[in-house]
Formats: sequence, C-alpha cells, structure tokens
Amino acid sequence: MEWILIVFIGLIASSLGSLIGLGGGIVIVPSLLYLSTLPAFGHITPQVAVGTSLFTMIFTGLSSTLAYMKYKTIDYKSGLIFLIGSGPGSILGAWVTEGLHMKTFNIFFGLFIIFISIILLLKDKLKPIPYRKDRGIIRTFTDNVGKTFEYGYNPIVGVLIAFIVGFLSGIFGVGGGSLMVPTMILIFFFPPHVATATSMFMILPTSLLSSITHITLGNVDWLYALALVPGAWIGAKVGVFLNTKLKSKTIVLILRTILIVVGIRLIYQGIFG
Repeated sequence: MEWILIVFIGLIASSLGSLIGLGGGIVIVPSLLYLSTLPAFGHITPQVAVGTSLFTMIFTGLSSTLAYMKYKTIDYKSGLIFLIGSGPGSILGAWVTEGLHMKTFNIFFGLFIIFISIILLLKDKLKPIPYRKDRGIIRTFTDNVGKTFEYGYNPIVGVLIAFIVGFLSGIFGVGGGSLMVPTMILIFFFPPHVATATSMFMILPTSLLSSITHITLGNVDWLYALALVPGAWIGAKVGVFLNTKLKSKTIVLILRTILIVVGIRLIYQGIFG
C-alpha cells in the first residue's frame, strides 16, 4: 500500500511539474512531509524529503527534456546561460539545508510562492525590464498557432537571478521550476511554453548536482526514490503532451492556482506542522 501511494504521488507530481515547468518537487516535498505525520512514514525528515525529491526530479527532468525536444520549445542557449548561476546555487542550497529550521522557512517560502502567484495575476499590466538589444540576448519563438514572440535579457542579470533560484531550489528541493518559470515569464517575458520547456531542461542538471550533495549527506530514502521514479518518468511524458495542447493563458492559470494551493499548504505546515 505504501509503495502504491508513493508511485501515485510521483505520477501526479511529475505530470503537473512537466506541464507547467515546476519539476514536481513542489508537490513531492509537501506530500512526503505530510506523510511523515503518519506512523508508517514517521522516519521521513525534511532533509530526506528534499533529498529524495531532488533525486526523483533527475528522471522527471530527463523524461521531460527528451519529450520537449520533439516539439522544439526548449531555449537551449538561455537554459545554459541560466545554468551558470543555478548550478552552483543548487549545490550551496543543498548544503545549507542541513542547518535550517524548516517550519520557519516553510512559512516564508509559502508566502513567497503566493506572492509570485499574485504577480502572475497582474502580469499583463506589467512591463518587461528594459534591455539594450546591443548588450543583451534577443530570442524569438513562434508558437503552434503562428504567433511570434520576441523576448530578451541581460546575461549577467540572468545568471545572478538563476543563482538565487538555484540556491532556493537546493534548500527546498523544488527543482527551481517553481521560481524559474515565473521569473522567465515576468522578468524576461518568455512565452509560457518556452519558459516551461526551458525550465525542465535546466531541472535535469541542477537536480543532479543537488542530489549528489544530498546523497553524500545521507538524505535520500532509496526505497521511496525507486517507487517515485517510475511515476515520475511516465508523468513527465503526460505533462509534456498536455502542455503542447493547452493555450499559454491556460498554463499560466494552472501555474497560478497550484502555487496558491501549495503556498497555503506550506504556511499551514509551518505553523501547525
């Protein structure tokens, strides 16, 4: 029964994660922390939940990336530039996890996620951060209905922001997507489809780097990880398929709704958990 439940969590988390670029960790970590309140799962600590989640997301990221490659929605150049910051950040965050009081950080992280969801609600009224085309990176993307988007950013700013995102993802085990997707949409005005696919491309190496750190610290429950991986692999394929069929506004709506629910849940766990 325990294994069936864990496999199901991996399937749902990965489906939602690859659909909107979150990676699934933002569902897996709270789920494992909730299960830790039950007698059968009492040995799960916040550190183990984070470490196991990040290990699972290696396979979510790989499965999603292979699928998104077929639809040509990954911005490889931007993803590699952001990885310059998010890679070291995720390693540092994984080490910092050991000394954190997770209840307090659950409250602040929950509030931050809800803040991001509110910003997404107002995103159509916001203007992109100005960038000089002769000093920035300019990208274009044409979606499945023929609409062409132009977006861009200063690479130095992109690397710095990605470092912060990677650091937070290493701490909370969410793979960075919960922060990187809104960042790419709001600050750099990536098309939602491109932001989601590029985020999943980035989650693969950042999760790998963070997992190595957590493995050395003994923070991975291998039995639960093996149960989560099959669901994560299949769920990632399902999420990618749904992503290609939905409109950009629909993806943003789903992202905003899930962030609000997860944010409230984190705050609740931080106060009453």
